[in-house]
Amino acid sequence: MDFTFESHQTAFRDAIRKFLMVEAAPEMLREIWETKSGRSAELRAKLADQGLTALSIPEDFGGIGLGDLDWVLVLQELGYYAIPESLVDTAYLAAGLLTELSGDVEIKREWLPRIAAGEARVAVGHPINPFVADASTADLLLMWHNDAVHAVRPQDVTLTPQPSIDMSRRLCQVEWKPDAGTRIADARIGAPLWQRLLLRGGLATAAQQVGLAQRMLDLGVDYAAQRKQFGKIIGTFQGVKHPLADVAVAIEFAEPVVHRAAYCVGHGHDRAAHVVAQARMQSSEAAHKAARASIQAHGAMGYTWEADLQMFMKRAWVLDAGWGDLAHHKARIAEDIFDDAAALGPSNTFFTHYGEAPMPRVSAVGR
Repeated sequence: MDFTFESHQTAFRDAIRKFLMVEAAPEMLREIWETKSGRSAELRAKLADQGLTALSIPEDFGGIGLGDLDWVLVLQELGYYAIPESLVDTAYLAAGLLTELSGDVEIKREWLPRIAAGEARVAVGHPINPFVADASTADLLLMWHNDAVHAVRPQDVTLTPQPSIDMSRRLCQVEWKPDAGTRIADARIGAPLWQRLLLRGGLATAAQQVGLAQRMLDLGVDYAAQRKQFGKIIGTFQGVKHPLADVAVAIEFAEPVVHRAAYCVGHGHDRAAHVVAQARMQSSEAAHKAARASIQAHGAMGYTWEADLQMFMKRAWVLDAGWGDLAHHKARIAEDIFDDAAALGPSNTFFTHYGEAPMPRVSAVGR
């Protein structure tokens, strides 16, 4: 059984990492945050040049045609660098939903090539999220209504901006009127499409939280290795280094769970919802531990605008409510483990269906 990603997947991840290291330095992100839109056309064009906007678009529509396992590594990097972009909603969630529509739907031919080229932003609205991210800059909104899928133009909605502690999150309450002209898939077709989108939304959130946790840990370790108190490096104090070590352990436990969730989503596993819920819980715990331990290492200055740490803490806190809060995912896990027919224990961990074909557990090479 192979527990690793393919070489082309890790190579692509490494290329994106090097690109973001240069193009998404914290000082550059602050400049984008402070603009009216909070978005950068220049950064979006560079992301498109790297192939990120085309990653999961079918080749027939100008894309690369890759899947969830390819995305999960990229999502971790987007979390690590706290990219202030609608990239995830557009190129992963919306692109996935549009791709799975019937082949004769005109909207696919119109929008998938534009997404692949980085020329369109698409916002996604579902009642699991109280507000719609990036609705104010979207060229198209894909909206839920009684399990049907509606494609709505910006001029046909009324937006009410909503504040967020994360300045990179541009949230809006969206008022719109569904009708036959906006409906692109009825409830019979739309219900399974929305279910898969919710799985991808949960997976995207979990993967970004793992990346955020790693970034906050790195920031905490770097600061603890330089800051002195009482003539000593604070990283030598047990009260500082032990919590940071606990964060490293939490990340090591969360990452393979997130990778397994990506496998389940990509292969249509019948328990994918429960595995994604577990990934959300594990990644959230890691991110919260990382924020707490790193702010302890930094002290009060870690909350200030000048400190890089505050950017990643705020993103981690806000993501906790994205695509299902922790109560939602706890309920999913409880539903699974308290089922009378639940197959628990390590012997059932690596199987696609209980007692059937083996399912590899994947884990990426460390940072």
